[in-house]
Amino acid sequence: MSSPGTRAGADAEDLDVEEALALVRETPGHGSRDNNHGSHGRPDGHGGHGGQGAPAPHHPADAHHQATPWPEARATAERAARTAARAARRTPVAVPLDAALGLTLAAPLAALTDLPSFDTSAMDGWAVAGPGPWAVRDEGVLAGHAAPAPLIDGEAVRIATGARIPPDTTAVLRTEHGRSDERGRLHPTREVVHGQDIRPRGQECRSGDQLLPVGTLATPAVLGLAAAAGYDTLTAVPRPRVDVLVLGDELLTQGLPHDGLIRDALGPMLPPWLRALGAEVRTVRRIGDDAKALHRAVTTSEADLVVTTGGTAAGPVDYVHPTLRRIGAELLVDGVKARPGHPMLLARLKDDQHLVGLPGNPLAAVSGLLTLAEPLLRTLAARPAPEPYTLPLRDAVHGHPYDTRLVPVVLRGEGAVPLHYNGPAMLRGIAAADALAVVPPGGARSGQEAELLDLPWATGGIGVCFT
Repeated sequence: MSSPGTRAGADAEDLDVEEALALVRETPGHGSRDNNHGSHGRPDGHGGHGGQGAPAPHHPADAHHQATPWPEARATAERAARTAARAARRTPVAVPLDAALGLTLAAPLAALTDLPSFDTSAMDGWAVAGPGPWAVRDEGVLAGHAAPAPLIDGEAVRIATGARIPPDTTAVLRTEHGRSDERGRLHPTREVVHGQDIRPRGQECRSGDQLLPVGTLATPAVLGLAAAAGYDTLTAVPRPRVDVLVLGDELLTQGLPHDGLIRDALGPMLPPWLRALGAEVRTVRRIGDDAKALHRAVTTSEADLVVTTGGTAAGPVDYVHPTLRRIGAELLVDGVKARPGHPMLLARLKDDQHLVGLPGNPLAAVSGLLTLAEPLLRTLAARPAPEPYTLPLRDAVHGHPYDTRLVPVVLRGEGAVPLHYNGPAMLRGIAAADALAVVPPGGARSGQEAELLDLPWATGGIGVCFT
């Protein structure tokens, strides 16, 4: 069994740097509505009726046999992002620290000052000079104040953590290690070692030292280090921009389902999920089943990635394929051997722009998101790829005869427990899940190791930030 983690060591650093440099070019100076059977009238969140001015949808009869194996589909999405990044020549951006969480450094982080920038006290207590006992000055030394006057042998002064050390100080005596006699003189209760509890200037780094390399992910700790080292902004790889197009005439944005209308589950779910994957979601547009509106939205988008929901199969109002043919897009992945989510697709609209078509069934859309959008966005954002890991399944999982299955699981101890309610139209299982188990064709027995795809908010990692 192996456990979750990220690439570590020299190989990891080289890969992160390579990714970031490949994605950033310096400038001078600096769904299908039904996962399995078609679409019309299914209660999956994106069945649709009606559509305007559309060419007849077309899908090859042997579409399943032309579908891409699941691992190959993910690799294709990653390669597509690398090609797009080279074509786009995106310029690094200067981002304020409070907006940089989750970005990837596009320039090394070098210290702009010594850390600490002056000798400071590591403890509350007294700064003392020479051997004790010591006469104690009346005034104290507090953090954030000007340089204090020098001490002379036999003298002490009260000092706070983080305050500047007076010149000629021998050591800092902690509050709990000193006592005063009846004459007010300070005595140590244990041996005083020269330099104890003093943080010397430059102890952590000197000005100009490289603290972090290109390709480092801006975690909360990285932001803290950058602030301490004197930075107000970070030079980072810009977030990939995403437009979301929600298709389907039958979708409601509020209230209870009625009269054949159902609630849209993907409109509320996809934007925060995409942000957790490192994207900047520019717009969420509800297109309905309107071929002209879909064509207009796709051809006018300036996003790096367009994400559509529904309309990727061959039903009477499935307009994604006809629209892609009309604009001359290149289909890189046209169906994936995965359940749920088989009719997902990836298309190149321009050299630096792609479209991911998600099936309309909610769990099928999640499958498409993690299969195609995640590797593409991760690569565009120059984020390090998570190290694959496996855990044994606590229960057997039925498999598809030919396709990979993605099944919601919760992690319990050293195993993964498959969840019920894992049908393509269901969100109840994924809402309680920590990860998706990758179940090979034919299924998996109880105790069999399965690869896991962590959900971004379940790992406690950078993905928990949705802003």
